[in-house]
Parts: sequence; C-alpha cells; structure tokens
Amino acid sequence: MTTLIVAGILAIVAIIVVIKTAVIVPQQSAYVVENLGKYSRTLQAGFHILVPFIERVAYRHTLKEYAIDVEEQICITSDNVQVGVDGVLYLQVMEARNASYGIGDYLFAIAQLAQTTLRSEIGKIELDKTFEERSHINLRVVEELDQASNPWGVKVLRYEIRNINPPADVLTAMEKHRINEKLSDFPADGAPVVLLFQSADRREQFCLIGATAASMCARSRYRAGSGRSLCSCGSVSAVRRTAIRMTR
Repeated sequence: MTTLIVAGILAIVAIIVVIKTAVIVPQQSAYVVENLGKYSRTLQAGFHILVPFIERVAYRHTLKEYAIDVEEQICITSDNVQVGVDGVLYLQVMEARNASYGIGDYLFAIAQLAQTTLRSEIGKIELDKTFEERSHINLRVVEELDQASNPWGVKVLRYEIRNINPPADVLTAMEKHRINEKLSDFPADGAPVVLLFQSADRREQFCLIGATAASMCARSRYRAGSGRSLCSCGSVSAVRRTAIRMTR
C-alpha cells in the first residue's frame, strides 16, 4: 500500500515537471531560453522540452510586424515656426537574442529616437515645404532608425507622419494669403461672383466662381446638406473686403 502511494506521488510530480518544462511556441514567435541565467538557445515555432530546474524561458517575442504610435511633439521649422507632428512607426523583431539582451526596452528607445530624428528633419525645411516633403521626411526617419536599431535585432520597416498641425495664427495667415491669390485673378472691376458658404460647424468659408455663373445670384439663399449657402455679387474690392473680414 505504501509503495502505491509513493508511486502515485512520484507520478504526479513527474506530470507536473513535464507540464512545467514542456513549451509550445506559436507560429511567428520566438522564445529565448536561459540555462542557469545564461543564454542557451532560441526556440522557434513548435513543441519543445526544457531541462527541469536548469532551463527557463526568459523572453518571449513576436516576429509579426506591428505598429506603435509616436506621440505628437512640437517641432521648429527652419523659418522658426512651431508645428505639432505625430506619426505611426512599423517595425519587426528579426533577432530575438539581440532584442532581449541588446537593449532594455527597444520599443521605448525606437519611439524616442523617432521623435528626435523627426525634430531634426523638420528643422531643416520651411513650413511651406513640410507637406510637400512628407515622403522624404518619412524615408529619412526610417533610414536613421533602421541604422540605430540594427544592433537591437529590430527592423524598422516604415514611418508615416499622421498629422502636421501649424499654430492657429499661422493657419489664418496662410488662408489670407490664399484668398489674396484667388482674388488677384479677377479684373479690377466687373461682376465677379463670390459664393458664401456656412458649413455645419458654422465656420464661414467662400469660393469664387466665374462671371458666367452670375445667374446663381438670383436665388438669395438655399439649403443643401447640413450647411447653409447664399450667393451675392459685387466688385472685386467689395469681395476682397468681405473675404478678409471673414478670415479675421
């Protein structure tokens, strides 16, 4: 009877040891195994048995491509304008061993490096060029990050700027400049037409249309969609005063 009890206890212990030492690695994953605190090997997808009490899984990495948010930060352009820029970074672990022992937290390090590199690249160009040079900035950030993260076993695949937000006063100045450019296309006098539009968020905007559409002004106002529109005619000087007043 005693022999059966001992055999049962040993069987239970053996089952527990097997359960604790048996490791199933999912597809597109890599597990780093340490032997008495020292790197031993990297387990790929499949079923594996560890040496009991000697080996343990120290790090688990996914080999899938994944995205991390790069928080918005204030960057200063070459013409001393502050803009808020944020983005999305795509990366992939290529070497599980280097990602485990090369750096403490590669996600935090890459995100910080992306912000510093972005500030440097934005500082080289003027505000007007930031939208045009977006693709070039993305490529430059990827090149710098990929070079820096190579010892960490991480591949930076791409970086995409999500938003570029200039200050409100700069947007107002740009809008006034755009208005003046459009108004300069019309003769000094005559009957140009300006379409005043009040959108759903109650911000008044305008759109200049040709003199051939003057018949539209016969309708004082109409409703369309979620906004309210009205048409009016006048000289260029009157239109200019109205347009500038609307953007103040």
